[in-house]
Amino acid sequence: MSRLKTQYQSEVMSALQEKFGYANVMAIPKLEKIVVNVGLGEAIQNPKLLDSATNELGIITGQKPIINRSRKAIASFKLRKGIPIACSVTLRSDRMYEFFDRLVNMALPRVRDFRGLSDRSFDGHGNYTLGLRDQLIFPEIDYSNVNRTNGMNVCMVTTATTDDEARTLLSLLGFPFRNRGLIDG
Repeated sequence: MSRLKTQYQSEVMSALQEKFGYANVMAIPKLEKIVVNVGLGEAIQNPKLLDSATNELGIITGQKPIINRSRKAIASFKLRKGIPIACSVTLRSDRMYEFFDRLVNMALPRVRDFRGLSDRSFDGHGNYTLGLRDQLIFPEIDYSNVNRTNGMNVCMVTTATTDDEARTLLSLLGFPFRNRGLIDG
């Protein structure tokens, strides 16, 4: 069992139950899955870009990514239906906690001028999405093997019903939210 999962079961659950007053343990919010997505619009002209992005995403997450294809044609982008343009991974259980731990403790501190993440990226239903500019912040990626940097979206899906519950859950798990001043609230 991962260190973060143990921390969730021993400390975070009781803290959430105390703060929000859940009567049932099953009502306590938890991290359900993490979806990591790399979109490559340039893969229309150069399909080999998708191969390297898929390989790097597999190294970062420890799971084989799936290739996502375009759903419809857009003539102005020279995009036809069914062309592979992205890759994604859905992480659950131990791999999810292990990835979350590495993201928070190893990758995010390596971002230049990192002062914390905005707490305004919630979707209104308790899910948080974070955009990363390049894959080089992960220590698994070797600089010498990278042809070009790829951005990625990391979406944390929780069972929380409100953004406040999800914000508290992620904060207790060690997510580095930016401390806003007294003016913002």
